[in-house]
Amino acid sequence: MAGDRIPGINPAARPSGDGCTECLASEGTGWWFHLRRCAECGHIGCCDSSPGQHATRHAKESGHPFLTSFEPGENWFWNTRTEEYLEGGPDLAEPQSHPLSQPVPGPAGAVPADWERLLH
Repeated sequence: MAGDRIPGINPAARPSGDGCTECLASEGTGWWFHLRRCAECGHIGCCDSSPGQHATRHAKESGHPFLTSFEPGENWFWNTRTEEYLEGGPDLAEPQSHPLSQPVPGPAGAVPADWERLLH
């Protein structure tokens, strides 16, 4: 699939950072369960189980259909328009995940003690 172009996936787009852009900017709870990456522009947001659900919000507001995991060892794409998985897909610009030193949930020091009760 290396040479195939999939509309909505830009292999050259670099991740916007190591954590959820909105949570780190205090535009939400300030913490996340798992991270997702916009496959079109590289925006990093928190997953739908997280209180902020910023990744899907970004996809819908921007019109960028594909999200991918920003968790170590995961390689899948989710089409937010069709609600279908795309196994595999093109390699995206590095890094492929948040730093291994970053805890899940994260970021360190911002996760409340009762975080499990706060998941969606």
